[in-house]
Amino acid sequence: MATTLMTPGVYIEEKNAFPGSAVAVETAVPVFIGYTEKAGRNGKSLLYKPTRVTSLAVFAEYFGGAFQSKYSIVDAATAPGEETFMIDGRQMVVQVNPNHVALLYNAIRLFYYNGGSACYILSVGTYGDKPDGFEIAMDDFLGSETKPNVFAILEKEYEPTLVLMPDIISKGAAAYALYQQVLLHCSKMQSRFGLFDVYHKAGRTIAEEITEFREQIGVNALNYGAAYYPYLKTSVVQANELDYQHLDAAVDLEALLPEAAAKDVVQKFKALPPDAVTATSRKNYHQSLKAASPTYSGILEELRRKMNELPPSAAMAGIYTLIDTTRGVWKSPANVSVSMVNEPCINVSHDEQQQLNVDVISGKSVNVIRPFPGIGTLVWGARTLDGNSQDWRYINVRRTLIMIEQSLKLATRAYVFEANDNGTWVTVSSMITNFLFNLWKQGALAGAAPEQAFNVQIGLGSTMTPTDILDGIMRITVKLAIVRPAEFIVITFQQQQQQS
Repeated sequence: MATTLMTPGVYIEEKNAFPGSAVAVETAVPVFIGYTEKAGRNGKSLLYKPTRVTSLAVFAEYFGGAFQSKYSIVDAATAPGEETFMIDGRQMVVQVNPNHVALLYNAIRLFYYNGGSACYILSVGTYGDKPDGFEIAMDDFLGSETKPNVFAILEKEYEPTLVLMPDIISKGAAAYALYQQVLLHCSKMQSRFGLFDVYHKAGRTIAEEITEFREQIGVNALNYGAAYYPYLKTSVVQANELDYQHLDAAVDLEALLPEAAAKDVVQKFKALPPDAVTATSRKNYHQSLKAASPTYSGILEELRRKMNELPPSAAMAGIYTLIDTTRGVWKSPANVSVSMVNEPCINVSHDEQQQLNVDVISGKSVNVIRPFPGIGTLVWGARTLDGNSQDWRYINVRRTLIMIEQSLKLATRAYVFEANDNGTWVTVSSMITNFLFNLWKQGALAGAAPEQAFNVQIGLGSTMTPTDILDGIMRITVKLAIVRPAEFIVITFQQQQQQS
């Protein structure tokens, strides 16, 4: 209403009766950074453009499907430590060809199988036109003269709260340098959390892999990330997705398969003229080989087993989403079964996990996924990389505070440039108190009464000085008692004297 009344009449003035409200921000919206088959929508490129997808079908529409990796079959003696299988009495090993590993598509599938919902995809390259393989290059992520830096792009996106890079772990230990950049990015944004994998290679011990990770992950911003170990034997890739075309051209099935009927099938297919090799003939060839050769079916099963060995971070992103939706971000994402997983690639024992969960020297905890007889495969760790910190040891504490910080940051934005006086202070204090009270009722904060769970302070002489008022600064202090998990449950038994 106009402040000056000059024309006769009746004027209506409306006043707000209630203080502003703070709304909890989303806590589990991961961004997956990596390579896709394509990257386009409505004829426009989606390369280096964070794109929100809500299902696997939407992902496939925008970014395509899996990369058709090629595999070789070699003698087991040339690949010590690899899981072997038998062909005509010989121990053989399946190996993926160099530059033929693309994990993002199957990672997205694993994410949705474990409770995933909306997520962002940031494609840094496409492989649809690279059937002979492609190199995973660090400058695709960190930028160069011709490529942007993915972290600079993500700074302009406010919704993602988890950062994952499934493809980069294929680089081995070189991936850890990029993980350091993820931690620094999350620390700078103060609204994100990184999920990391520990590189696994056959023939190495658990201690060797964990030590390598701890030595190369750095020491900065460790509370903004968590690592999971080991790789998982999943069932994401189904048997009907594979055929002979996943074998390297150098694999001679005629010489490899022992069955005479199979050799005859291979010979007839090789004799076909090039113009007769159609999609139908390839399908018939595959079906004929399956019918004629149990060995061929066994080879495809080994290929499927190899394809289904996936790093666990994508599954954890799905579990984070599931827990946040059903229980709340303050519930630890642990003691939860992992879906579409047969077993971990390595069975970490109780004693071996001690060295991973608690590291007295560096404090860099690594969460383990373990199989339990009669129960299944469970997430058996809930620590950030800053495992020796009393403040930021637990994932749920770090992520709960991120949620509260960002929620109150957005809510108090409405009071920027308002009068820095007692009226505004009371309004802001009431808004924050109401928000935290609701969180306490939901179980996010510990305490038998609200005053034990949180405390909000604002005002002259309490959080501000007269100089702060002159400088236009409003200072608010919020103290929280966030619930922490019962990581170690100790039950004490003691015999007592017979009473009667």
